[in-house]
Amino acid sequence: MNLKNKVAIVTGSRRGIGKAIALALAKAGANIVVSDINLDDCNKLVEEIKAINGNALAVKTDVSNPEDVSQMINLTTEKFGKVDILVNNAGIYMQKSLTDVTEQDFDRTLDINLKGVFLCSKAVVPEMIKQGKGKIINIASIAGQVGFANSSAYCASKGAIINITRELALELAQYKINVNAIGPGVIETDMTKDLLEDKATKETLLANIPLSRIGKPEDIANAALFLASDNSDYITGITLFVDGGWLTH
Repeated sequence: MNLKNKVAIVTGSRRGIGKAIALALAKAGANIVVSDINLDDCNKLVEEIKAINGNALAVKTDVSNPEDVSQMINLTTEKFGKVDILVNNAGIYMQKSLTDVTEQDFDRTLDINLKGVFLCSKAVVPEMIKQGKGKIINIASIAGQVGFANSSAYCASKGAIINITRELALELAQYKINVNAIGPGVIETDMTKDLLEDKATKETLLANIPLSRIGKPEDIANAALFLASDNSDYITGITLFVDGGWLTH
């Protein structure tokens, strides 16, 4: 799939799924804005992208902060002149029981996972309207479709992402802006590292995955590449679950 001369912002892209998406889009020819809270890691990824003959910009961004988000869009348009693709990937996960999770924990999770999608989408849409089209890809989760114990804030945020994706798709279709989500299953990342290191837990998870393997960040990146490309122009408002078949149960 060819993304030559496209400009893509990927939030939360210094590692894991976000990094894999940024690299996949760069390999397809897109100019990449690497956005995350750790600028040093962003700069390292920029160098990786340049090493494969790509073009990239690092921007330190807290997606829950409107000023940071506005600056991210401004720096992108200053360097590249436009924004074609926004991947709302930034997110956090706290595994705490309902009795242990604090109001601050809950608010912080929704601020980054959900409010970040709202703020980044709101900021980028005027640029996409100017050029007459655009692609917004939100990273949800199977946790937005089924419950996971001790994850109330995370499940709430990811369920809301699935629904705001539908709403934005309906609202923005008139501007030829496609809005879709990806729902990862269990993926090997820093976020799941501790979970997967426990043999019993890993075996339990694998028992729920018909394809009998844990997913890799590249599995999600391949889905994002498709949704970012012209091949998905007639698709909007969906959540593409990349879960090895978990939701078939």
